[in-house]
Amino acid sequence: MPPTKLSALRRRTALAGATLLAGALLTAPALAGSATAAPSVYEPTWASVDQHPAAPEWFQDAKFGIYFHWGAFAAPAFGSEWYPRNMYVGGSAENNHHKSVYGDPSAWPYHNFIDGSRDKAGNWVQFAPKLKSAGGNFDPNEWAQLFADSGAKFAGPVAEHHDGFSMWDSQVNEWNSAGRGPKLDLLRLFADAIRGRNMKLLVAMHHAYNFTGYYDHVPAQPTTSLKKLYGQLGPAAQNQLWYDKLKEVVDKAQPDILWQDFNLTRVDEAKRLAFLSYYYNQANAWGKEVVATYKDGFNNKGEVFDYERGGPAGIQYPYWLTDDAISSSSWSYTDGIGYYSAPAMLHSLIDRVSKNGNMLLNVSPMIDGTVPQDQKGILNAIGTHLRRNGESIYSTRAWTTYGEGPTKMGGGSFTTPRAGTAQDIRYTRSKDNTVLYATVLGWPGNGATLNLASLASGRVDLSNLGRAEMIGNTAGTYIDLPTRTQDSNGLRVTLPSQPYSALAYVVKLTFNGPIRATPGASGVLRNVNAGRCLDVPSLSQTNGTQVALWDCNGGANQQWTPTPAKELRVYGTKCLDAYGQGTANGTQVVIWDCTGGANQQWSVNADGSVTGVQSGLCLDASGAGTANGTKAVLWTCHGGANQQWTRT
Repeated sequence: MPPTKLSALRRRTALAGATLLAGALLTAPALAGSATAAPSVYEPTWASVDQHPAAPEWFQDAKFGIYFHWGAFAAPAFGSEWYPRNMYVGGSAENNHHKSVYGDPSAWPYHNFIDGSRDKAGNWVQFAPKLKSAGGNFDPNEWAQLFADSGAKFAGPVAEHHDGFSMWDSQVNEWNSAGRGPKLDLLRLFADAIRGRNMKLLVAMHHAYNFTGYYDHVPAQPTTSLKKLYGQLGPAAQNQLWYDKLKEVVDKAQPDILWQDFNLTRVDEAKRLAFLSYYYNQANAWGKEVVATYKDGFNNKGEVFDYERGGPAGIQYPYWLTDDAISSSSWSYTDGIGYYSAPAMLHSLIDRVSKNGNMLLNVSPMIDGTVPQDQKGILNAIGTHLRRNGESIYSTRAWTTYGEGPTKMGGGSFTTPRAGTAQDIRYTRSKDNTVLYATVLGWPGNGATLNLASLASGRVDLSNLGRAEMIGNTAGTYIDLPTRTQDSNGLRVTLPSQPYSALAYVVKLTFNGPIRATPGASGVLRNVNAGRCLDVPSLSQTNGTQVALWDCNGGANQQWTPTPAKELRVYGTKCLDAYGQGTANGTQVVIWDCTGGANQQWSVNADGSVTGVQSGLCLDASGAGTANGTKAVLWTCHGGANQQWTRT
């Protein structure tokens, strides 16, 4: 990349974390954890790759993506995508099915699904989809169009699952889709189709488990080639192959997102670091900001954490991702596959966006390249909502609270998607913090009064609220909601007669300037880098107690009240204090009886920083620490996420 282009890319990366806006202490971070400029060259060390901005702005703007489990493992259409493993596990349903339909695995091994063979009934069985142009049912352009119409902003294939079969023209793995099976470079076909519809390309790699447990019931193979497929080459060779496959994918596809499944902790650390540094250096050369995700083996300083089939119970920083499946029973297509409902999938997407995350949704095409109509129906329902209400999802940010209502979603991985109710509300805000969206997960009733409890008079200042509207039946149209009142229980808005039938409805609140907290309202101060709150340890009220980070719990020792005198009070009588009126880096920040001194005065700034009036230094989580007990100090302001704070 020319130096001028690279410099501009670094400037964008560095500035993206500094887009917190006024009304400060009420907003959520625009780009947590990426306030420092990315290096031009990454070294294979954690200290170096940890400087990579984990979630670039385009990724936080995208919100919704689609990928698909489709390969030789789906050929039997039985059990799940773990069929290649379970067919070798004696007594399993897959093992019994395999013996019945194909024969004993010792005589009819898994690689027959790749190279092709006849089952007991004489039917030819092989993962060999044909393009429509060749008389088959498979058209990657139709898939890409379906994903784009569904509202996805990024999409891509599982380029290799645990089974060891590469879906690209590989030079390091002869078990690949260009040389065997369909004789097609599937990754290239998908990459071209997806980018041709202005979506970012995601490539999913699940191959760490190939040699770390997936094939633990497969007997020793007789040839080097078969040992490669079944993960039996030995640790050194398998670790090298793990890296070589990733390098090929990076070089051939230049993915915007490289997603990886679990068991990375069992890959040599040196290989993991070699991959990350190579990917990031290549991205610099391409002029791209890229995303690497993980479930284990990396960290959230330079990569994005992925929940499987779940998400957090509340707003979580740094920015995160979940991968979920359209099916409740399998990730790949099987006969009799079950599906979640369209409301459950859509409401889960809305919930996850409100909690500072993206959703990657898996679909399960049939082996011939057909996407079942039931799956298309769910995608179409999501697309209908996003075409109408996209402004409340795309390019938004989490607000100070994700929502309210009886339906609780998330709480970790493997939490079932749930449909919400007309009493459930989820919030998002515009990046400039002047528009608040309240998405209602059902219709409350014609002429009903909708109560937005999170906008109660003691929490949010509505003096600059300009308009209250409902997004209309088509994007960019609005229904005025002129009747509204605020009290200590919330903002009450009177709804019209139901204007159209939908799975969710969006109320748009437009402010004349930034959304502001009610003057004098108390709240927690959450550190953007750590996701933990400014806390007085052990509920101490002793002068000189140094404040620190701790898990947010809403306790009295975490409730900070701004006053007209620029104080930040806790317990009503204690003030946040620069100890000894210190003005040097490292000065302890403590609590003390309120004196009105300049060392107890603080400026809450538009970029999310909190600066001491006397010192001009920033309230800082010492050493960029993220653990419970990390001390708060004064430090020269540098825009880092450990110096950015949000209020809830």
